[in-house]
Amino acid sequence: MLLLGVFGINSKGLDTAIKLLILVLVIVWLALVYYTYADARRRIADSMLVACATAAALFPFVGTVVYMIVRPPEFLEDVRERELEMQAAEARLHSSSYHLCPHCDFEVERDFLRCPSCLRKLKDPCVNCSRPLDPEWKICPFCEAEVPGKTPAPRRRRRRHVDPEQTASFDAPPS
Repeated sequence: MLLLGVFGINSKGLDTAIKLLILVLVIVWLALVYYTYADARRRIADSMLVACATAAALFPFVGTVVYMIVRPPEFLEDVRERELEMQAAEARLHSSSYHLCPHCDFEVERDFLRCPSCLRKLKDPCVNCSRPLDPEWKICPFCEAEVPGKTPAPRRRRRRHVDPEQTASFDAPPS
């Protein structure tokens, strides 16, 4: 009795070639399912969406193509790295000598007394050394002069009212 091959092919060589082709297609399909799963894990933070992308890849070849179209453009690691770089750049920007006028957003230097654009007063000069003073300073850090209106008057101790009889009893010689 003659056994029929796959799809009714009677040629032994052609039947083997078809079986190998089907095996290769199944291996490629399983590799695409794994690729979709691994790629989704690197690009998507939500595990439910990763599972949905993997389930979509179970539809042979079409699911992976659809995933490739709708997947996020960046890896999660790249997004985190970019955010860290932006935070570092913002920190460098705040710590550098780059300042803006609070009135017109014109770039001014740290030691400007007035804005060159809007001419508004930015800082007061020290009465002793004429260097710019921060509005929150109580003394000039350069010459140690007191800032008028900012330095609190030294506190004086209140004297207690002393009864004259008590002082007389201390001053009297012992009898």
